[in-house]
Amino acid sequence: MNVQEAKTRLSELLSRVERGEEVVVARAGTPIARLVPVDLSWRRPFGTMRFEVPASFDEPLPEGELAAWE
Repeated sequence: MNVQEAKTRLSELLSRVERGEEVVVARAGTPIARLVPVDLSWRRPFGTMRFEVPASFDEPLPEGELAAWE
């Protein structure tokens, strides 16, 4: 598909891509881009890492630890 035609019909092209079709866009008959559906299967849900904050988290650091930071 020519670039100008692709610009004019972008919404239609995106609908076709959503249905699984690949669309090749060309400039002067030379292919320059390919529209393909995004593969989201590799993504994992955000926030799946679990950890616990110890009760001592907000307590003052020991003197030896404080001295090491100075």
